[in-house]
Amino acid sequence: MTVALMIVGGCALVGRTAEPPAPRAGTARITGAPPASAPPSPAAVASIEPEHPGRTDVYAADRPGMLSPVVKGFRSLVYVPNSESGTVDVIDPETYRIVRHFTVGALPQHVVPSWDLKTLWVNNNRGNFLTPVDPRTGRPGRPVPVEDPYNLYFSPDGAYALVMAERNNQLDLRDPHSMKPLRSLPLPCRGVNHGDFTADGRVFLASCEFSGDLVVIDWRAPSVIRRIHLGHMSMPQDVKLSPDGTVFYVADMERHGVWLVDAATYGVKRFLPTGRGAHGLYVSRDSRRLYVSNRGEGSVSVVSFAKRKVVDVWRIPGGGSPDMGGVSADGTKLWLSGRYHGVVYVFDTRRGRLVRTIPVGAGPHGLCVYPQPGRYSLGHTGVFR
Repeated sequence: MTVALMIVGGCALVGRTAEPPAPRAGTARITGAPPASAPPSPAAVASIEPEHPGRTDVYAADRPGMLSPVVKGFRSLVYVPNSESGTVDVIDPETYRIVRHFTVGALPQHVVPSWDLKTLWVNNNRGNFLTPVDPRTGRPGRPVPVEDPYNLYFSPDGAYALVMAERNNQLDLRDPHSMKPLRSLPLPCRGVNHGDFTADGRVFLASCEFSGDLVVIDWRAPSVIRRIHLGHMSMPQDVKLSPDGTVFYVADMERHGVWLVDAATYGVKRFLPTGRGAHGLYVSRDSRRLYVSNRGEGSVSVVSFAKRKVVDVWRIPGGGSPDMGGVSADGTKLWLSGRYHGVVYVFDTRRGRLVRTIPVGAGPHGLCVYPQPGRYSLGHTGVFR
């Protein structure tokens, strides 16, 4: 596949050859200029610089047992937002039983840990509010009005909550505690929903599901640096940075695999087929593998970061719809919602097989396993550094 690089404000058009994607792949177009080189604030540097320069692993603080003192007294639970039911089911991961059930708002999409690890936020997309949950007790608090909260991230320095306003096609920057609006960034794409940050925390790469785009964002300005069009056949979903910080992996539900995007140049490197309906991306606790949930075929593809290829596939007997979720604190289980089957799937990551199917409400989506190791949360269902 030839990837064309088009820079707005300049005349250069550069072509380069990459490995071919799935059949009927389109041409990726990148527009914009490189990000500004202004340094982050001192608070940001303290939060995002690697502890061991030269040995980059952005997930080094996510190893088993590396729980923050903030969460060490929290009970281990799995929070499941049921989009069609407008409810949350809370599961004990030891017994696999639902221990709490409560109503939230219209179309809850994800359960998101706050940057300071002290609160879980249920994103009530159509209800236009966030429901705070106290992870010490697992009980919900008073709803906070927030328009169009499809998904929620936090800036690496903890200064902003980044609301992915999917239907409004914008990124809303809010106070991370009160959720009061601060600034909004209109986006040149439709259906913004998932993202991740570069290793230095300066840039946010977000996916736009309905227009087949990725947008590179300087969240401090805030401004759009570039727009990457993956083609009319694309429907990008979850985004995850490789442990060494060099590549973004982007799930594509219509191309049935993941794109590899250079984290320095934002050029599309190649496409890796995984399975039908590739959707969620989760990093193993040893930073060696990426788990890809293939919602359309009921499987999980295991990708080796070192080899950049699929090394195993875990299949759900009889099929299923594995969607969003997270890895257990000890790394031995992968929890995923069954979006179209009203269940939660639990996979044993050591044996590579499904070990439990748990009935929940209708339309389960972005479940959160909590607590997990890490110093702070960047959002979604649990992206920790």
